Amino acid sequence: MIALIQRVKRASVTVEGEVVGKIDQGLLVLLGVEREDNAEKLAKLATKVINYRVFSDDNGKMNLNLSQVGGKLLVVSQFTLAADTAKGLRPSFSCAATPEQAKQLYLDFVAFCRQQGIETQTGQFAADMQVELLNDGPVTFNLQV
Repeated sequence: MIALIQRVKRASVTVEGEVVGKIDQGLLVLLGVEREDNAEKLAKLATKVINYRVFSDDNGKMNLNLSQVGGKLLVVSQFTLAADTAKGLRPSFSCAATPEQAKQLYLDFVAFCRQQGIETQTGQFAADMQVELLNDGPVTFNLQV
């Protein structure tokens, strides 16, 4: 399971001209699900995302996590993160989860984050989405479990 996280001042997802998810300060999470992913990996990754210290403290050091700054999550499914790009000029998606497995783990990831008390907005699974963000820093990390 892969989470590309970006620290944002704001972010939103639009589908067919309608905003379906929107946050102010927090993390935009682009979530990729692979065939071997399961509930254990999901919990480990979600816990890491929520607790990852990427926000600045009073001294300008990245020492604070999402909860400590009152931040929110915007979680967007992105199957292309599971692509194998090692060979050739076209990505292979043989490692990506099936749409059914990916959707369930995506929904479970969102539910897990909400159960931890984190306000969590979403995109729309398998939709053609337009994602807008104001990256803060920029600060971007690729987290995998």
